[in-house]
Amino acid sequence: MKIEVNTKNEYKHLYTEGKDSKSALERLESIISILRKECPWDREQTHESLRSGMLEEAYEVVEAINNKDKENLKEELGDVMLQVIFHSNLGEEEGDFNLTEVINMECQKMIRRHPHVFLEENANKSIKSIDKVLEKWENIKVQEKGRTSTTCRMKEVPKALPALTKAYKVQKRAAESGFDWADVSGAFDKIKEEREELIEAYNTNPLNQKEIEAELGDLLFSCVNAARFLKADPETALEYTIEKFIRRFAYVEEKALSCGKALEDMSLDEMDALWELSKKEEASNK
Repeated sequence: MKIEVNTKNEYKHLYTEGKDSKSALERLESIISILRKECPWDREQTHESLRSGMLEEAYEVVEAINNKDKENLKEELGDVMLQVIFHSNLGEEEGDFNLTEVINMECQKMIRRHPHVFLEENANKSIKSIDKVLEKWENIKVQEKGRTSTTCRMKEVPKALPALTKAYKVQKRAAESGFDWADVSGAFDKIKEEREELIEAYNTNPLNQKEIEAELGDLLFSCVNAARFLKADPETALEYTIEKFIRRFAYVEEKALSCGKALEDMSLDEMDALWELSKKEEASNK
């Protein structure tokens, strides 16, 4: 497909879509390389300035997956790819690395971490269990990084991850060393304990923000622990609740407006009554 626009003759070839993944990748590389030279904004970018963009694009990919929006997923994956190529271009300019090295390093990692697939001596020792594959993957990662302690592995969990996800990963690594409850009842009891400690901290001194936040953090951490036992992703669970809250709030607001009232003019009891109606309506539609 060609885009009919007035453009510099030297760039006309970039308006034609690549016929395969190789030519399409080369096209995007060329575009980014040109932008780095000719666009004032692109010229100023660094690895650090692009950090938030990488996070944002990754989240938008996840949102497209959650929405089962394949067309949007295609677009957002392209945005993530742009980020990868942009960082690789910066690396090449600075003499640190280039896209070829980035891709080859990933290829080598995939081969190295799947010996049950790629190594001939393991060809007849197929690992059929997904758990076994993941166990092997983690063992190889530990060997590669030379990290023998659980604490080191905890510290390797990326700090940029959302706190719920990071807590889940840290707890999982602690559990792998045997530091864990026997079953979910221990996690449930811990939630009750931390809840009481939060209430006590508030009742003792409602102005001690540092102590209240510490106890709130303990409560959230214990909730993540319960999620791990229940094999529930805490990020997904919270996202579901957020969407549910927005949906029910919209119901309350719409009902209020249909009665000629603004939410600001309603009592909490009135709004709560509409909230309960929204819950009943949801339940009846299931």
